[in-house]
Amino acid sequence: MDLNQTSLKSGLCTGIGSYNDIAEGASVTVYDSSGQVVATGHLGAGFRSGTKCAFAVTVLRVPLGPKFFQVEVSHRGKITLSAEDAQAGRFAASLG
Repeated sequence: MDLNQTSLKSGLCTGIGSYNDIAEGASVTVYDSSGQVVATGHLGAGFRSGTKCAFAVTVLRVPLGPKFFQVEVSHRGKITLSAEDAQAGRFAASLG
């Protein structure tokens, strides 16, 4: 996701235009393999990496047991993640 000029000057890291939902506090939803919501969380503060944004993801109380989860940030579609990667904090997604 590219940063706008204001973000580049101010150091803020938020989406613009059709990406304006991607910002600190945006919802993160975790689903089990049957599509049931099992945990929710949010994006943390974004930080700049060149002209791109990166956000920490915080989701508490994800249940043990399922081998895979699906994770959705805002309304951007689900990404499949193994339980092993989820427990280790290995989640990455990109837009744009």
